[in-house]
This record gives sequence, structure tokens and C-alpha cells, in this order.
Amino acid sequence: MTARLIDGKALAEQVRAGVAERVTRLRAASRQPALAVILVGADPASQVYVRNKIAACEKAGIRSLHETFGADLREAELLARIHALNHDDTVHGILVQLPLPAHIDAQRVIEAISPRKDVDGFHVASAGALMVGQPGFRPCTPLGCVRMLEHIGMGDLRGKHAVVVGRSNIVGKPMAMMLLGMNATVTIAHSGTPDLAETCRRADVLVAAVGRPRMIGADMIKPGAVVIDVGINRLADGSLCGDVDFAAARERAGWITPVPGGVGPMTIAMLLSNTVQACEQA
Repeated sequence: MTARLIDGKALAEQVRAGVAERVTRLRAASRQPALAVILVGADPASQVYVRNKIAACEKAGIRSLHETFGADLREAELLARIHALNHDDTVHGILVQLPLPAHIDAQRVIEAISPRKDVDGFHVASAGALMVGQPGFRPCTPLGCVRMLEHIGMGDLRGKHAVVVGRSNIVGKPMAMMLLGMNATVTIAHSGTPDLAETCRRADVLVAAVGRPRMIGADMIKPGAVVIDVGINRLADGSLCGDVDFAAARERAGWITPVPGGVGPMTIAMLLSNTVQACEQA
């Protein structure tokens, strides 16, 4: 068996095309979607992520405000800037790139963003809406994973068992909640879970979001399973790999996402979609 690829790059282009059409309709009504992206410090990976997000906005016709501050920025100053953006009617989405310098409380910053502009889907109000199945912004990475599952005809997971390896508030827990909303039976695991391999082997849908290069081997995958690899790790030689041993897993899984070219492009596409949604609802 050789797994079929879930081409996140191609699917993201379809999502972006839909976003561009929505932007065109909004602009015809004299409404311009706008996203403010705030970067604090000079983390190299964060700089790359922000550049990619800004470029994606420009391509889709979304106005972007790129605000960069030094790593010595005081928390109070950042909160004041977010407060101003919350009250700026020309800005529809606010994104503060993580991680933040150690002296800034990331959760306090996230909670300072208006839920109406929380296009990252990290605010406690967004998490609460997800928990009870109410409308709201969903975190971009889990939302992208769901779109990929829908794309391969697995929008309803009734009778299926999903395992999420990784329990972070950014990916793991929201991913589990969204899979529950798709009628799956869900287990959340992590790198220290006893008998992790056996837990993973029970999964019809396996989502790896643990942040360890190639941690998930072929022997941890149920034959024919769908494998969604959220991880992106840079190796010593500069190359990228996911949390799944792709070459080995592809010979056992039914569907699999590549790294790069899988979940990453979908995350940015969902950010654009959320930003346009914020403008549509304003």
C-alpha cells in the first residue's frame, strides 16, 4: 500500500481563490478587509512566518498592517497598541505572532484582543464557542486539518477513532474538539503517554502535533489510516521534516500529508478566510 497524498498546497490555493472572490465582493461594497500583524522581537522563524502571512494577504487583496517592535517592548505598551487596534474600525483581524519575549504574558496578550478580531482563534471566547458548538473563529491549523479531511470525503467521522498526539491549547485540544464535532471518538495523547504506539495504532485518523522530528513511525500507524502531520521541524542540514517518518508511514497509511506542502499552507489559507469573515461580520 502506498498512501495517497493530501496536497495542502493545492487545496490552499482553492481556499485562497474563494477568499479572493469574497474580498472582491466586499471591495465592491466599499469594504476593505484588513489584518494587523504584530511581531515583537527578532525570532528568525517568526519573521519568516510573518512575511509569509503578509505576502498571502497582499495576494488575496487583504490590506495588511505589519507592526514590528523590539524585544524590549513593555507588556503594557503592547496591550495599549492592541486596545487601539480593537477600536479601529478599519482593522478586522489582529494577530500577535507567538512566541513572545519571556517578560510578556502571552495569554494576557491573547485575551486583550477583541473576540470579534481574534482571527487566530486563541481567545477564551473562541475556545468556549468551539467547546459548545457555537459560531466563532476556529484556530487556523486545526481548521485547515478539518478542511483537508473534508476534501478527501471524511467530513463525517461517525464510527471512526481519531487520535491527536499533542495536547497544546493551540493545536492539540482545539483539534480534538473539532474532531468530536465531526462525530469521531477522540483520544488525546502526548509523547509521555504509556503504550503510545498501541494508542496510535487504534486511530483511523492520526494527527501528529508533538513537535519531535519523525517521532511517529510506520509501526505506530494502523494500515489504511489517515495521517495528518502538523509538525514542522528543521534538521541539522537545514531541511524540514514533520513529526511523522513520512517515507515509512506512506507505505502503511491510506492518506498522508507531506511536510512541507501539507498543513502549513492550509494554516495561512484559514487565517485569510477568518480575516475576511471578520470583515463580513463587522
